[in-house]
Order: sequence, then C-alpha cells, then structure tokens
Amino acid sequence: MARTTGSHSEITGPRVREAALRLFARHGYAAVSMRQIATEVGVQAGALYNYTPDKQSLLFSLMRGHMDELLAARKALGEEGSPTDRLERFTRFHISFHSERPEAVFISYMELRSLEPENFQIIESLRRDYENALEGILRDGMDSGAFTVADPKIATLAVIAMLTGVNTWYRSAGRLTLEEVEQIYWDMVRRCVS
Repeated sequence: MARTTGSHSEITGPRVREAALRLFARHGYAAVSMRQIATEVGVQAGALYNYTPDKQSLLFSLMRGHMDELLAARKALGEEGSPTDRLERFTRFHISFHSERPEAVFISYMELRSLEPENFQIIESLRRDYENALEGILRDGMDSGAFTVADPKIATLAVIAMLTGVNTWYRSAGRLTLEEVEQIYWDMVRRCVS
C-alpha cells in the first residue's frame, strides 16, 4: 500500500497514538472507530494498519507504554532513605507524574475492562508491580515502627486511589499550585499511616 504524500512514519506513528489517546479518553474505547482515529490524524483509514494491527493492539500499546514509563520513573526515584522519606517521595511522585498525563491515567483506569484477557493480565501485572513498591514502603515502615497500618495491601490501594483522584479535579489555573497540593496530600498520607 502506498503511503499518503507527505506521510512520514516517525511523525505519523506518534500522531496515531496521540489521536487514539485523545479520542479514547474523550469518547471511550468502544465508541471510537479506526476511521475516526484516521480522520483525526489526517490519513486514510487503511493507512492506520501501517502503525498498528488493530484497535485492541493500539489500546494495549497505549496502556503498556504508560505503565512502562510509570515504573521506570518510579524506579529512578531510588530506594534510599527512611520509610517516611520514601513514602513522601512516592506521594509527590505519583501526583506530579500523573498530573502531566490525565488522558493516559483516565484510560489506564477506565478502559481496563476493554482489554482482551491476555492483555488485561499483562497490564494488571504491571499495576501490581507499582502497588507492590508502595506496599513494600508501608511494610518497611511497619517493621521499623514508623507506621501503624492495619492492612498494608488495603492501605496501599487506598493511598493510590486518593493520590490518583487529584487528576479528576486539579487545574493548573486553580487557587493552589501543584506543589501545594502535593504538600497537603503528603500531610494526609502521613497521618493515615501514623
């Protein structure tokens, strides 16, 4: 199949992903067609198959890319310091990382149900890796006597849900800076585990 005049794979490929991300976040995976994505990018529908085998692969690729980026960035934070220091870093990291990617976060949570079983298992495993990092911090804090947590797994899920909620309401033009929001949330997380 001939490429559309002016089409370049290093430009069009990322544009396909960006368009799919926007459309999936706005309308939902099930409501978006490959034709809509092609229209958004400005290519013929058949040209999309040069960049992805199908819509499911595109969704999985977006979610996998988000999780890989999240895990790599979290790993780069390091594990040094006390459990309290590590928990504060995790809290601030989670808020700042996700605030820059609201569409990817929305899709990662809302479109899990749209993944085929084998894709779901992969994404779910990556999510567990991220949750386990926080649970490890909480367990280390319990072992050192710094934290009092009734159930570290439940506390992990509660903290992540609370931190991810910032994406639903925070606006950079609002009355608080992101750094102020991070400080407020860190104070709440610290009190939750004290």
